[in-house]
Amino acid sequence: MKIIELEGVCKSFGKQEVLKDVNLSLEEGNTLVIVGASGQGKSVLLKHMLGLHRPDSGKVRVLGHELGKASERELKEVRKHFGVLFQNAALLDSLNVFDNVALPLRQRTSLSSKRIAERVHELLEMMDLPEAHDKFPAQLSGGMRKRVGLARALSLDPQLVFFDEPTTGLDVHKSNEIYRLFHKTREKLGYTGVIVSHDVPKIFKLADEVALLAERTIQVSLPPEKFQISENPLVSSFVNTTMGPVYISENEESRIS
Repeated sequence: MKIIELEGVCKSFGKQEVLKDVNLSLEEGNTLVIVGASGQGKSVLLKHMLGLHRPDSGKVRVLGHELGKASERELKEVRKHFGVLFQNAALLDSLNVFDNVALPLRQRTSLSSKRIAERVHELLEMMDLPEAHDKFPAQLSGGMRKRVGLARALSLDPQLVFFDEPTTGLDVHKSNEIYRLFHKTREKLGYTGVIVSHDVPKIFKLADEVALLAERTIQVSLPPEKFQISENPLVSSFVNTTMGPVYISENEESRIS
């Protein structure tokens, strides 16, 4: 079942054309990684999937709803099934970790205080942050902020989770922690994922499909092994620039050996 479908999506801001005839789809349960050089419109594309931008033409269907024609009330209902981890985690500085994670549960559910507390404790345990409940965002490292943001994104057990550059600003060790948690939570909760990332090739290990956004459109959307050997010249250039000509994925390597 296709959980996201974009057909012929075009978007301009004034005279600047950002997206042109974008076609893209994602099957339920899979993870799509969107890559591309800086300034290619990846965040704009993500905002269309979130219903924050409406296309000038074309269709954006998410969970069976055409977002370009949806009312604000309909968008609100669809977004109940979304989780979002923003680039800077977007935590509220005036709230401690417990209250940041509890916020969606308090706003969008009728759960009792006891059940909300249980859910928050469960999520923070999953994020390896069992002792962080009373800390405020200013007291957290960058990696801890990302983990709290992920806990909040998963608080409502979403069907679809969006990640906007989830490892920006993190060192290699902390980036690997985020990838480990992504894999762990996806295995446990079974959500569908969309990741916008510059962290190539490491992010490919989490991907079922990799889509390249270049020259205002999606050039290809392929499994990682096929993406890296694509004959599309823009894909080849991207692979050589970001991975190097000798990069071979683990799957390819195992087949060769």
